[in-house]
Amino acid sequence: MSDRVAVVTGSARGIGRAVALRLAADGFRVVVSDLPGSEGIALVVEDIRVAGGTALGVAADVSDPEEVKTLFERVGAEWGRVDVLVNNAGIARDNLLVRISDAEWAQTIAVNLTGTFLCTRQAIRFMMKQKNGRIINLSSVVGLYGNAGQSHYAASKAGVVGFTRSVAKEYGGRGITANVVAPGYIATAMTEGFSEEAQRQLLQQIPAGRAGTPEEVAAVVSFLASADAAYVNGQVIAVDGGMK
Repeated sequence: MSDRVAVVTGSARGIGRAVALRLAADGFRVVVSDLPGSEGIALVVEDIRVAGGTALGVAADVSDPEEVKTLFERVGAEWGRVDVLVNNAGIARDNLLVRISDAEWAQTIAVNLTGTFLCTRQAIRFMMKQKNGRIINLSSVVGLYGNAGQSHYAASKAGVVGFTRSVAKEYGGRGITANVVAPGYIATAMTEGFSEEAQRQLLQQIPAGRAGTPEEVAAVVSFLASADAAYVNGQVIAVDGGMK
């Protein structure tokens, strides 16, 4: 797969970083993308190159249509194709419904949902010409079941599911699949900031009795990006240890 290209948004750290490293190990040329000013972009690119892979770092705010357009123009100019798109970029700003400001709501939707739309709209043009492609969108178990204090986040992530299933139906006949990976409680820098009580309550809901790892999420993305997943389309795969 040395000629195939995977674009991973929000890949300077956490789950996105793990996905970028895994796809590079799988043989993809990887575009590492995150917000402008993210120091992690260069670090992930270097990690991939040291391991013998090929990577390109391109900063972009996925909520900005012009920056997204420039991102994919750069990919087209450098490598001329997009085989896999992993829409991982996202934000979470927990707040009770009555305290969510208009700006908080708008920003959450803009990054988590509109960003997924903008990147997919650009990538699909490459995939249609190639008559092949994989779109893998990161949602969350919160988007499936809801969660107190996260109504705006849950709405954005539920929207990702509906969007993905629609894309799967629209482009499934052109060799393009679209699927969702919905992580549960994953050990990242973000979740490390949870209080001990919050972590305890979360672990009580997980039969596995532990948090997942970014690498475990990346393994599912790796499968969906592979030829083995050619007949998997419009699905939501939860990586949550059985969390309910």
